[in-house]
Amino acid sequence: MKKTKKSHTAFRGRYYYNIDTKGRLSIPSQFREVLRQKYKDERLMVTFLGNSLGAYPMTEWTVIEKKLSNLSQMSPEVRKFQLLFISGAVECICDEQGRILIPPALREDAGLKKEVVIAGMINRFEIWDKSRWETEMKTLTENFEQISKVLGELGI
Repeated sequence: MKKTKKSHTAFRGRYYYNIDTKGRLSIPSQFREVLRQKYKDERLMVTFLGNSLGAYPMTEWTVIEKKLSNLSQMSPEVRKFQLLFISGAVECICDEQGRILIPPALREDAGLKKEVVIAGMINRFEIWDKSRWETEMKTLTENFEQISKVLGELGI
């Protein structure tokens, strides 16, 4: 029987990990495969998303930066978004053990302690403090019908 090689084309699933005392976090092997196979690059841009961190492959990050650079820099909303999203972004590279080092400021911004959840989001992944994740999932579960209705209106 012929073995077929798995194709990793999107970040999917959720994984539970611990951040070590130096701020290093192991990236799930499935996500490292997506970085290698689809993006041909293990560099990530990590930034604050409100309650979590977003980890973007460099290709995806470049698209976001290009779109932002085309917006009016005189818009207060654009400036505020850039201050929050762009100014705090840090390039992280997977080490030989498949870990990234998350700087203290980003860990603090997202409330990351020891236990975290890494959630696949198709073209990026998010890093959540486990207790914040559980709270968010409870809220989302309670509002699932309304969320589904909105997605249905969008054609999904």
